[in-house]
Amino acid sequence: MAFEWLMSNAAQVLFVFILIFTIVFGILQKTKLFGDGKRQIDSLISLAVALLTASVGYVLKIIPQLVAFMVIGLVVVLVFILLIGLFHADEKGFNSPKWMTITAIAIAFIAVVIAVLYFTGAWDAIAELWRDENSSAIGNVVTIVVILVILAFIFFGAESKDHK
Repeated sequence: MAFEWLMSNAAQVLFVFILIFTIVFGILQKTKLFGDGKRQIDSLISLAVALLTASVGYVLKIIPQLVAFMVIGLVVVLVFILLIGLFHADEKGFNSPKWMTITAIAIAFIAVVIAVLYFTGAWDAIAELWRDENSSAIGNVVTIVVILVILAFIFFGAESKDHK
């Protein structure tokens, strides 16, 4: 019974209302747009914005989709930060060489990208591009990699001693 209510339209309106009210109130409190200590004004404006938002049917369909996308994005970022944290040097803990930290961050980034592609189903579409003989995906990727390598040498290459 409770699950059926959570999936109902009334619950969706309530959740959208609470989300919008909380976000607008937090932003108004943090920015102090109407002055310091004006919680009543901030809450009235937040209430009005949340009621207006919750009364528009089209918005009630968009916001849950955006929130789901945001949560997935936050989980991906959290996993990436956790992987980086394994190799990050701090004052008291493990202190790895700089090259090892950069390599670990690059591997963690590649692993997170591959995981996101795999779990979203995009991995199969990309693999199909590589298998298709008429596709120019391989040539495009090689061109992009060559351009990135050239840019890396230009921007991060060693400066000559003649040009000071």
